[in-house]
This record gives sequence, C-alpha cells and structure tokens, in this order.
Amino acid sequence: MIILGSTGSIGVNTLEVAKKFDLNVEVLVAGKNIELLNKQIKEFNPKKVVISSKEDLELVDHKNVSCGEDAILEAIENSSSDTVVNALVGFLGLKPTLKAIKCGKKLALANKESLVVAGKFIDQTNLRAIDSEHFGLWYLLQDKVVDSMVITASGGSFRDYPLEDLKNVSIKEALNHPNWKMGNKITIDSATMTNKIFEIIEAAWLFNTRKLDAIIEPKSLIHALINFKDGSTTAHIANTSMQLPISYALMNKIDKNILEPVDLLEISKLEFKKIESSRYPIWDIKNEILNNLDLGVVLNAANEVAVSKFLNREIGFLDISKISLNAINKFNSIKINNLDDIFAIDKEVRSYCAS
Repeated sequence: MIILGSTGSIGVNTLEVAKKFDLNVEVLVAGKNIELLNKQIKEFNPKKVVISSKEDLELVDHKNVSCGEDAILEAIENSSSDTVVNALVGFLGLKPTLKAIKCGKKLALANKESLVVAGKFIDQTNLRAIDSEHFGLWYLLQDKVVDSMVITASGGSFRDYPLEDLKNVSIKEALNHPNWKMGNKITIDSATMTNKIFEIIEAAWLFNTRKLDAIIEPKSLIHALINFKDGSTTAHIANTSMQLPISYALMNKIDKNILEPVDLLEISKLEFKKIESSRYPIWDIKNEILNNLDLGVVLNAANEVAVSKFLNREIGFLDISKISLNAINKFNSIKINNLDDIFAIDKEVRSYCAS
C-alpha cells in the first residue's frame, strides 16, 4: 500500500495495522517529522519516499526520495500497490484522492477535506472512509429502513470551560484535548466543532442522506447511532482506537481481535449533551450546510485560514468561528459545477479570509 501522511496519527496507526496483518508498504509520504519517518523507513523498507520540503531531502535515510505535491501524484500513478491510504491533512489531500480514484486504486480515506469540498465528484466505488463515526454508521447499517443518523462529538478542549473565558484561551489550552492526542489542526477543529460539521458533510455524501445530527458524548465510547423507521435505535460502542476502522478499510473483513471490548460495568454510566451554539457558534450553520453541500469548500478554506491565524497568534480562539461564519455569509450563494470551480472558489475564499 501507499501511506500518505505516515507520521501523523492515522499514518502511525496504519503502520501498526500493517504489522499486525503483515501488509507490504510500498510508498511512505510524510511532512516535517523526519526523525519518525526515518524510523518507519528502517522498519518497513518502502521502495519510495516523498516529503514536503526540499530542504529536508538530505536528512531522509532513503535512496529514492523526492518532495512536493507532484511527487505524491507521481508516486500514486507509478506504484504497483492497489491501496492508497490518504491521511494527509487539509485541502492538500484532494488531488491525491482524485489521482488514486483515477488510477483505479482502493482508497482508504482519512483526509476528510476531500469529501467536504468535492463529495459530488468523488467516485465511492472503491472508497472506504477511515473515521470512527463513519465507520460506526457503516457498521450499524442493516437491511432496515433508516430514518436518521447521529454521530457523536467529544466536545473538544473547552467543553467544560466557562463561556466568558473562551475569548482569552491560549493555544496550549486549545491543543489539550481531554480524550486523546491528535494533530494541531484537527484538535482545534474539535474545539470549535468545525470538525463535526465536516463529518456531517462527509456522512451526507457517504450515506446519501441529509437527516443527520450530532450530540456530545464526553467519554467517546459511542461513536454513532442509527434511528430506524420502526422506532428502534442502534449504537456503535467501542473503545477509541483508529486501528479498528483502519483494519476494516484495508481488509474489508476482520476475524481477529483489534481492541478490547468496552466493559459497561466499569464505565457505569454514559452522558449525552446537546451541542449548543453559545459554546460552538459554528453549529448555527449546520442546517444551511446540509441544504447546500457546495458550501463545504467555503467552510474548509475559511477554517484553514482561521486556524492558521490562531496558531500563529494573529487572532483569538473565538475569531476562528467568526471568520468561517463571515465567509459562509459572503459566499452563501455559490454553486459548484466542476472541479475547476472548487479550486477557484477555494482560492477566492482564502484571499478574502486572509485580508
């Protein structure tokens, strides 16, 4: 397989799954964590390595190493692997997604931005989403009529903070997720609840429904629920480990133990909370987004600019959602007819939000 984003959380877990099932790794694609990349190279012996920066080329312990977006696309096209794991972060992941599909590869997709901005143009025939919520929904589907789907949220870093304190929170506080360690971008997106809007957009494309919602489940043990027409509801309960959805995305069928089952007696109780727009202002546009999924490209571009500004100490935490909401209001009538429209609108929104 080809792993795009091998040094990130999904990439690291994918390599653990590769060891567990003795899967071959042909290509590793990574960013700036060269130290970890070199350890992966030594252990998995890939034929090809791609990194993000030219200045790091000489630091990589591999004879066949290149850099940049074009090199990623070439590696996908020229590889003999039939599976691409796309765990890149952000809009950068879209072109590799499209290339993998064009090349007829099986696509294990953790780059949520691909579906958020271009879901209507992505052939899902050989696609499996790597995400605990979407995996949970897929796992629960039966031969019964579905009424609606619900995914869960942890609530993020500030779920228990006094509302009046949010305007002054630090980057360090924002990156202190209560349940797990993730990359900076997704941790901030979790804190603003933008990540959950993204996942609802993904679910709309993956399951062809607009009857979607989310609730907060602070222990992150219930990942998804399906409400059926007959009035019954099923829930997917599992300990938090991305190795479970990754294993199914790669193998389709799993017969061996991947993680320990949840001990409900030990848990003793579960709690559910409504997502309130007073704490998560971005939630106000959930229905607007569902009614016009083309707005995904606007939200993604605005959010990427805003999160970058926050991490660079240019704006406060609450300004992230303000920038995104402003962009949605400015570009709320857009219609996307082709892939070129996506790249053009993305560029326009970024320029608008940057200024």
